[in-house]
Amino acid sequence: MKIIAIGRNYINHAKEMKSEVPKEPVFFMKPETALLTKNQPFYYPEFTKNLHYELEVVIKINRVGKHIPKEFAHRYYNEIALGIDFTARDVQANAKEKGLPWERAKAFDHSAPISKFFDKADYKSINDLDFMLKKNDEVVQKGNTSDMIFPVDQLIAYVSQFVTLKIGDLIFTGTPEGVGPVNVDDVLTAYLDGKKVLSVPVK
Repeated sequence: MKIIAIGRNYINHAKEMKSEVPKEPVFFMKPETALLTKNQPFYYPEFTKNLHYELEVVIKINRVGKHIPKEFAHRYYNEIALGIDFTARDVQANAKEKGLPWERAKAFDHSAPISKFFDKADYKSINDLDFMLKKNDEVVQKGNTSDMIFPVDQLIAYVSQFVTLKIGDLIFTGTPEGVGPVNVDDVLTAYLDGKKVLSVPVK
């Protein structure tokens, strides 16, 4: 399986990163080894001194598809989760400055902690989901999928023009504003529509 991660999909996050608001989806990849499941601890990597959290709604692809029309995209997933896209911001900034790829900053082992998956039918709409991240006891990110620049079905249609989607693939759909640093001994706790679904202690 592969992880397809969407960048700059919330206007205020693009602005806080001092990036242009994209006119079409921006995506990059993480490997399967980036996954961290079952609320296991995350160990702060030695190669960065500025690790950031980015909370995202995640969808799981349930059928093979290529060049998927937007109007049929809803048929290609029935489960959702929350995930954190850990980013080594200093490593990323150095790569951007040199015009280099920045997989080292995004695709490293366990850089994608994820909750268990839930049936999307249990929620009112994929396009109206509240989600929130607490660092220790402080709320640091709050978002709603209605604020996405490119909604989920549009993302599926777009990505599938370039990459065949397969069963079990995950799409991290982008993060709202409020990204920031984490340190050893922090605990990140994520909530989907008010319910705690993910807890990640940083070691």
